[in-house]
Amino acid sequence: MIQKWLVEYFGTILLCYVIIATSGNAIAIGAALTVGVLMGGSISGSNYNPAVTIMMVYAKKMPMTQVAPYILAQVAGAITAYELWKRVKM
Repeated sequence: MIQKWLVEYFGTILLCYVIIATSGNAIAIGAALTVGVLMGGSISGSNYNPAVTIMMVYAKKMPMTQVAPYILAQVAGAITAYELWKRVKM
């Protein structure tokens, strides 16, 4: 179970960091999302977004018991990405 949450955490870091660092470059974001899905899709489903997580529960593709841990991992990943960017930016 923790493996799924870690995938969501690190995948969200990757996606959010690329979004912030490239100022929203669509090609870079698409590439980052593709890498994230290829690496973690078979483990966690690669939601990387709380809205997607909620939609997956609504569509009955994910149990309600996983919503809180997934969203916590995703929010923590986004915060981590922002903190990393603040320390790396020039």
